[in-house]
Amino acid sequence: MKKEIKAVIFDMDGVIIDSEASYLQFDLEFARRKNPDVTIDQLYGMVGASKEDAWTIFARAIDNGQTWEELRSEFRASTDVFSHMDYRAIFRSEVTEVLRLLKEKGYLVALASSTQMDIIMRVLNENQIASYFDIIVSGSQFRQSKPNPEIYFYTAGQLGVTPEECLVIEDSTLGITAASRAGMIIAALIDDRFGFDRSLAHYEIRNLDEIPGLPVLAL
Repeated sequence: MKKEIKAVIFDMDGVIIDSEASYLQFDLEFARRKNPDVTIDQLYGMVGASKEDAWTIFARAIDNGQTWEELRSEFRASTDVFSHMDYRAIFRSEVTEVLRLLKEKGYLVALASSTQMDIIMRVLNENQIASYFDIIVSGSQFRQSKPNPEIYFYTAGQLGVTPEECLVIEDSTLGITAASRAGMIIAALIDDRFGFDRSLAHYEIRNLDEIPGLPVLAL
C-alpha cells in the first residue's frame, strides 16, 4: 500500500528563485573575457551540474588550455556573484501562498538545496519565508552533491518521515535524479531553457501554485 505524503521538500535554485539564468550571465561574462566567441548555449550544461562537471563544460567552451580548477579559482577571485544578486527580483512570488497552505494543512516543509547555508538564509529572509520551513539543509553539509541522494535521505530523517512519505519539488536533472534515488515522489518544475531531463519525475508542473492540486496532496 502506498504511503501518504507527510512532507514536502523544496529545492531552491530554479524552484523558489529563478536564479539559474542570472548566475549563468556572470559565467558568460567571464567566459567572454577568455574567449569572445563563447555563446551562452555552450554553457547551458553548467546549470544544475556538480562543481566539477559544470566547470569542465566551462573549460571546454573556452578552450584556452586552462584546467577547470584554474578557471573556477580565477572566477571566484574576480567575481562576487552573490553580492550583486537581487533575490527579491527573482523570487517566485506564488511560493509564499503555497507554503502557507501546506503548513495550514499540516504538512512538514523542508528546504534541501546544494547552495551554501548563508546564501540560503539570505534568500529565505529577504523574501520573508524562512519561518515556513521545519528544516533547512545545505548541500555543503555533505561530501557529495546531487545526484547523490544523501541530502534527501538526511532531510527525511531529520523530519522523522520515510523517503516514501516525501514529495520533492525539483527542476534540474541532478536534483530529480537525487530524489528518485532516495525513493521519493517528485514534481518537476518545467524549465525548457537548459535541457533538463524530467523523465524520472512523477509529475510535471509549469507553476508552483499547481502543487496543492497534485493528486498526492489534493489540498
